Order: sequence, then C-alpha cells, then structure tokens
Amino acid sequence: MLTPIWGLPEPIIGFEASGHVTNADYKERMIPALEKAIAEKGKIRFLFVLGEAFEGYEPTAMWDDTFFGLKHMKDFERIAVVTDDSLYAGAIRLFAPMMPCEVKVFPLADRDAAKAWVAE
Repeated sequence: MLTPIWGLPEPIIGFEASGHVTNADYKERMIPALEKAIAEKGKIRFLFVLGEAFEGYEPTAMWDDTFFGLKHMKDFERIAVVTDDSLYAGAIRLFAPMMPCEVKVFPLADRDAAKAWVAE
C-alpha cells in the first residue's frame, strides 16, 4: 500500500510504502498525485519511505515506477528515499548517479534528516 505523507512543506510530495505495493497503488494513488504536483508546481521534491512494514513490490508496480521515472526524470529537484532494506537501498544508490537530480538514501532511523535534506 502507498500512503501519502501529509504536512510536508511545498514543493515536497511524500509517500510511505507498507505491505505489498501493487500496480493499483501506483496507478490510483502515487502517479496521479505526482503528476498533479508536477503540473501545478513544475519541479518537485520527493520523499519516499519504505517503512518497517514494507514487504516488496508487485512486478507490474516496479514497471510503473520505472516508466514514470523515465517519463518525468527531469521533473524532480531532489529525491530522498528512507529504507532499511539493503536490496532497495543498494539499487537506488546504483542508479542515483544516472539521475539529473540529487538522490539520497537514508536509514529509517534518519527519517527526520531525510525530510530536512529534501526540504533544503
């Protein structure tokens, strides 16, 4: 499931993943919210938390994430990912240098630091 993170300063959009993230979660929750924010604000900053209850992605959800990221690659100023999952953290660190924006991974214990960094 993907749940919006409320109370973040503009132009930050945040979501927290828990349980098993499905294709519907992306298509019905996150993608419309991000596209709306991009249309209204131009470039955005994104906080993505893979919380303690996060179990993984449905394969089609991962495809939606990849396709959306390629389509909107230049629409992000900063991306902060918060996770203790070493597989996802490693993959993000691997691909971060290919992104045209700053991308940083934080452990769950540093969630507040991630919020502060993405807002700088």
